[in-house]
Amino acid sequence: MHTDLPMAQVGRISDLQVTRLGMGTAPIGNLYAPVPEAQAIAAIQRAYELGVRFFDTAPLYGAGQAEERLGKALRGVPRDALIIETKVGRIVREDGSIYFDFSRDGVLRSLEDSLRRLGMDRVDILLVHDPDVEDPEGHFRQVVDEAFPTLVELREQGVIRAVGAGMNQWEMEWEFAQRVDVDCFLLAGRYTLLEQTALDFLVYCQQQGIGVFLGGIYNSGILATGPVPGAKYNYEDAPPAILERVRRIQAITERHGVPLHVAAQHFARAHPAVTGLIVGSVSPEEAEDNRRIWDLELPPALWQDLREAGLIDPRAPVPETP
Repeated sequence: MHTDLPMAQVGRISDLQVTRLGMGTAPIGNLYAPVPEAQAIAAIQRAYELGVRFFDTAPLYGAGQAEERLGKALRGVPRDALIIETKVGRIVREDGSIYFDFSRDGVLRSLEDSLRRLGMDRVDILLVHDPDVEDPEGHFRQVVDEAFPTLVELREQGVIRAVGAGMNQWEMEWEFAQRVDVDCFLLAGRYTLLEQTALDFLVYCQQQGIGVFLGGIYNSGILATGPVPGAKYNYEDAPPAILERVRRIQAITERHGVPLHVAAQHFARAHPAVTGLIVGSVSPEEAEDNRRIWDLELPPALWQDLREAGLIDPRAPVPETP
């Protein structure tokens, strides 16, 4: 029996709330391996049955396949029961190839294409996606000059409810926060049990009333699999130093009877700046495991031991004792 998932307000938007556990759809867009469509749809539907109401997707994930699968899985669910987040900045051609476009026309076309793939009349949150890839300087200028003004206009018109950026780094997101009236950010992999480089950025967002969703809380996989051969870190095979650090973290979590991935989820959600976690599932069983983890209680001594071993930043908040 699960308790109800807690809700959180997105930034300063009092009437926009998400379940603090959201589902990410990159894995069902065949991120690492092909996922059969029936299995992907079953994973989404199981997450919904377990109380998840916040779903993150993007045109990049499977060249539109993740959006299509999300739409199929949620067909028939009352639209007002869902918060859907997708992204702009990449356009999917008919042949499945993808190109960058952060122009005004590109933003509008991307949104139109996403709505068609989702089979929905609206999305709630629209993020600029990875403008630091390939041409960071050029994309940055176009995002500030064209993409964000277009998103803000769509927000003012009531077409969408929140705007922001989704990236694997916090430095450029901080730049955006100081130039644009953003509501939220999706930050992947930079605030996890393995690394807390984004601590100052999280404090800034909290002070400014900007919501933060954390993705990549397993650092692309290694905090879920442990330091096994071929373990992934930042979407590539983990280097020796990362493998060793994860070995040390895992030794402490297991000494307290806590699986590594369970500790990773609880740590990531403990920072008060964090609005919610976006965690991927490729099967109903993974969706059930992600939901089960939320309700567990972990021993406070675990965090004390990790701190004393110098494995988490001493400034990082840790889960409170219930």
